[in-house]
Amino acid sequence: MATERRVARVAELIKREVSQLLMYEIRDERVGAGMVSVTDVEVSGDLQHAKIFVSIYSTDEVRRSTMAGLKAASGFVRRELGQRIRLRRTPEVVFIEDRSLERGSRVLSLLNQIGQQQSASEAPETES
Repeated sequence: MATERRVARVAELIKREVSQLLMYEIRDERVGAGMVSVTDVEVSGDLQHAKIFVSIYSTDEVRRSTMAGLKAASGFVRRELGQRIRLRRTPEVVFIEDRSLERGSRVLSLLNQIGQQQSASEAPETES
């Protein structure tokens, strides 16, 4: 078992390398159709499995297509990680869609709407 510090370092390395791969190396049109960014990486304690959380800024149809492209590219990503990061065994790579940013922006817009409604109802009415 690797220490927590080592697991965190490996996760950060994987995040950086996969971000670079998404920007410059992966040629699949499906992956390039939506704006994709790596939001987080979780690595198991034995460094055998890596969950890569990605945020996709686009329509639902493009999201599905992008996730299919990422799933197809997982072997390529694993091979590239093996060449770029010195580990005894390269972890299995799984891409997971992260919608937390989308949910956060939705909550913020709802809070703004509530604030606007409250300020409108508290505004003094002028008499004609």
